[in-house]
Amino acid sequence: MTADFPQDPDSTVTLPLSQALLLPRIVIEATSPVLENGEFAVKATAGQQVDVLSKVFVDGHEQLAVMLHWRLASSAHWSATPMHFLGNDSWNAQFPVPEVGRYLFCIEAWIDRYASFCHELEKKHQAGIAVSLELQEGRILVQHAIELSQGERREQLQALLGQLSGLLETEQVALFMHEHSAQLMAEAQNHAYLSLSPEYPVEVERPLAQFASWYELFPRSVTDDPARHGTFNDVHQRLPMIHDMGFDVLYFPPIHPIGRRHRKGPNNALQAGPDDPGSPYAIGSEEGGHDAIHPQLGSRDDFRRLVAAAADHGLEIALDFAIQCSQDHPWLKQHPGWFNWRPDGSIRYAENPPKKYQDIVNVDFYAPDAIPGLWLELRDIVLGWVDEGVKIFRVDNPHTKPLPFWQWLIADVRAQNPEVIFLAEAFTTPAMMARLGKVGYTQSYTYFTWRNTKAELAAYFTELNQSPLRECFRPNFFVNTPDINPGFLHDSGRPGFLIRAALATMGSGLWGMYSGFELCESVAVPGKEEYLDSEKYQIRPRDFSAPGNIVAEIAQLNRIRRQNPALHSHLGLTLYNAWNDNILYFGKRSADGSNFVLVAISLDPHNAQEAHFELPLWEMGLADDAWTSGEDLMNGHRWTWYGKTQWMRIEPWHQPFGIWRIKPL
Repeated sequence: MTADFPQDPDSTVTLPLSQALLLPRIVIEATSPVLENGEFAVKATAGQQVDVLSKVFVDGHEQLAVMLHWRLASSAHWSATPMHFLGNDSWNAQFPVPEVGRYLFCIEAWIDRYASFCHELEKKHQAGIAVSLELQEGRILVQHAIELSQGERREQLQALLGQLSGLLETEQVALFMHEHSAQLMAEAQNHAYLSLSPEYPVEVERPLAQFASWYELFPRSVTDDPARHGTFNDVHQRLPMIHDMGFDVLYFPPIHPIGRRHRKGPNNALQAGPDDPGSPYAIGSEEGGHDAIHPQLGSRDDFRRLVAAAADHGLEIALDFAIQCSQDHPWLKQHPGWFNWRPDGSIRYAENPPKKYQDIVNVDFYAPDAIPGLWLELRDIVLGWVDEGVKIFRVDNPHTKPLPFWQWLIADVRAQNPEVIFLAEAFTTPAMMARLGKVGYTQSYTYFTWRNTKAELAAYFTELNQSPLRECFRPNFFVNTPDINPGFLHDSGRPGFLIRAALATMGSGLWGMYSGFELCESVAVPGKEEYLDSEKYQIRPRDFSAPGNIVAEIAQLNRIRRQNPALHSHLGLTLYNAWNDNILYFGKRSADGSNFVLVAISLDPHNAQEAHFELPLWEMGLADDAWTSGEDLMNGHRWTWYGKTQWMRIEPWHQPFGIWRIKPL
């Protein structure tokens, strides 16, 4: 069905002359980094330089002056720096963002009369064309600048005009072109046909937003007996090993009271035994809701001591923020209007057909009784945990909650605590995942978990490095989660786990692993990417020194990441030629070029793979027959390469990847 709208047959789209005369003569367009014309902030981290590129041009042959301006949104003071002409109407400059918070930047451009004069004067003089009239025009420009100036600048310009009157033609040309003359005139001139871009936002977060290693564990499983519930105090014993493996963030699934009604048993069974702990995602009981602690984990003071102890080990605690409730959650009695009820009076529980989650019910963000109470309550829950020292939140299924809610909550929380980080656990459509980044999420889970072939990985790494994702989306490459036991790991053995660890640690500045990955746990529910005897439904003690573990390799991968600035982001990844479809070969280079890391990973966990490959000598300005120095960052072995084309053999039973630092000799 097509809607018919009334049309005025006499109406035409016209531009009145009065409006045309007010339009900017100078065009400022295609500015980056910008998201949705500035509707959302692009992402940066404190200590970086924000690189700004824009197309700026005007009709004719006039010369332009282009300035980049920036400020903290909380400050009225603007800083400025000239933008540099790159050719083809492109202009470039950088500005520093030393503090956490929101910054604004804009571009200002005008016709530089004096630069235009000098440009024409130089061309004519070099061509041997008489320039006496041009020199007279130049003196008029200086005279106009004198009339616009005061004090010392006026005196300097008068001195310049006096000097010009007593010089030969060639000497006048040289004086007009002198850097000091240009600087004086730039400071004194009117800005003709001034154009100003909109102000564009940049959200600057702390470095941990871009570079961090996450480790996930269930505190209740830190025990030596599946019949004894682990506690916060038990987790203290795990902190040294987690720190020694090189992790920065220790992430807990929900630590709140767990409901009894419809509690799930082992392997997601619909009936739980009297001693089954249930799923921590069924939040809420008579002991409290999202602001409470499961009593079997310990007290609030125990939690505070754990946060402090983790900090002593260089770890930040991250908590799960899961906006869902058990059927015993206090809100069902206190705020029944926050939920959906069926015609028979029963509550609508969570479903993702054919899956049913009878132990979970969802709130209704737009129920009449939920606005604004529910929104404010959820915001206050986050702020309450921030007060307890938690500055990082992994948010469960944010794509199933309203985007306006997240845009408001994240902005409100960060306005009070700009150091807070939000990780989106959103395995959904690309557009929604990108939008979550735009509305404020710091990081996101990704499709990396299901990218296994060389073509899949190459395409995904490339996509993450292109707009708009490079401006709004920081990928956290989790190799596994309590919900996802990746199919690649089911039968690939220890080499398969090392392959995925190398891809994650080298591919992104952010990566994460769920406890048990270092033990190469992979037993799955038949036909599914789910763990058999999942820890979501039962307590799972582990021996973290069990034979076959990859603890040492994970520690070395994290050490390599820390020691090489080129690996501190997913950005800047470049794919290089390795002539074997089972070997992914790429490199990363620091902004100043001093740190260059090459990574070759066999994607075959069972067989040896060989390939000729190219050293990217061209990126270092070297000839194809140059000598370079190589260093294996896993074992410290050093050697010398000659030439561009080299050969590799990767044996997965030894080490299924190579990580090399390359330098010119």
